[in-house]
Amino acid sequence: MENWITNIMEQFGYLGILLMMALENLFPPIPSEIVLPFGGFLTTYTNMTVWGVVIAATIGSLLGAVILYWIGTLLDVDRLERIIKRWGRIARIKVEDVHKADAWFDKYGYWTVLIGRMVPVVRSLISIPAGMSNMRFGLFMLFTVIGTLIWNSILITVGVILGESWHDITSFMDLYSDIVYFFLAVIFVILLYLYFRKKRQHR
Repeated sequence: MENWITNIMEQFGYLGILLMMALENLFPPIPSEIVLPFGGFLTTYTNMTVWGVVIAATIGSLLGAVILYWIGTLLDVDRLERIIKRWGRIARIKVEDVHKADAWFDKYGYWTVLIGRMVPVVRSLISIPAGMSNMRFGLFMLFTVIGTLIWNSILITVGVILGESWHDITSFMDLYSDIVYFFLAVIFVILLYLYFRKKRQHR
């Protein structure tokens, strides 16, 4: 897959970068950890500029984010409520749990979107709950642009600095991803523990 990604980018330039970043949002197995550093490397031996690559990558990311946000709006809370009422007993999920999660996302969702844009895999999928909670589209785009610009600029700059050794960033990003996934797993376990402890207290 890596050769296919880099070939598309070399052949189509800015358009190839835009396309890869849009697909990266919709299809997480296409990693921005390859697209962005290689895009930075391209500026060292082609007529492409760093700002051009940053803009192309950011527009591509935004296109993918908007599509996933729209998909999220199709899975809004009311629709999810109906699904929970019918099947929630199997997973022991109540309608009240959906409302609590929705209220939490309404309160902290914008910052979640901002930070999530710099977390592998999460950076793509975070658009769906944003759409589900009917987050204000303008603010969703604002925080998405900020988070995406930061992530894209860092990895593209690293690609420029490393030059032909741009591929070295992938080993570091693998470590970064492992650390992030570990902390997400710990947070998930803590939340599960708190949730079930609260259930027992109510009983």
